[in-house]
Amino acid sequence: MKQPRMRRPSLPPYKPHTAALLTLLALAAGSSQALPWTVQVRNPAGQPLADAVVAVELRGRPAKAAAGTRAEVAQRERQFQPHVLVVQTGTAVHFPNFDTVRHHVYSFSPIKPFDIKLYSGTPAEPVVFDKPGIAALGCNIHDQMSAYIVVVDTPLFARTDAAGLARFDLPAGEHQIKAWHPSLTRPQLLTRPLSVSPAGGGSTSIELANNSN
Repeated sequence: MKQPRMRRPSLPPYKPHTAALLTLLALAAGSSQALPWTVQVRNPAGQPLADAVVAVELRGRPAKAAAGTRAEVAQRERQFQPHVLVVQTGTAVHFPNFDTVRHHVYSFSPIKPFDIKLYSGTPAEPVVFDKPGIAALGCNIHDQMSAYIVVVDTPLFARTDAAGLARFDLPAGEHQIKAWHPSLTRPQLLTRPLSVSPAGGGSTSIELANNSN
C-alpha cells in the first residue's frame, strides 16, 4: 500500500514591516539596558571627597519611596550613626537609642522640623521625610552630636568611597545628577544635567564648593 505523503506546513509570506518591527523592538530592548557609570566628587583643590552624597534622578521614574520603606539613625556612644543618611522621599526614619543615657533628637530644618523629647529605646513613631532636601539633626542634651539626613526624589543614590567615587547602573537618556557633602555650609544639593549615551558606560566629575550653584 502506498504511504500518504506528508505535507510540509506552509509558512506565512515574509512581510518587510514585520522585520522592521522586530528590529525596533531589539533596539528598544538594548536602549533600556543599564550602563555602568562612575561619578567622582572633588573639592576645589581637586582632592576627592569621601562620604559625599550623589543621586541620579531619572525622568519618568517614581520620586516617592514605596510604602513601608524605612531607615534608621541610631545613637551609640553619644553619636549619631550614620553621620550622613541618604533616603528617598517618603521614607520613614527611626531613631533608636542604644546608649544608657537619654537623648533629645530634633531638627529645625525647613524640609522636616521635628522634636523627639528625652527618651530611651526606640520611639513608637518614626519620622517620615516627605520633602526633598537636607535636614540637620542635633541632640538637645549633647551638643557634640550632629548628623544629616539627605532626602532625594530617586532610589538611585550613593555615598562616595575614599577615592571620592560613586558607581551606578543607568539607562541611556537625559537625567539629573545631584551632589552634596557635609563640609558645605549651605543645605542645598548641587544639581547638574547628566547625559548617558546608549553607546556604553562612562564617567563624570563634580566639584563641590560653598559657592557652587
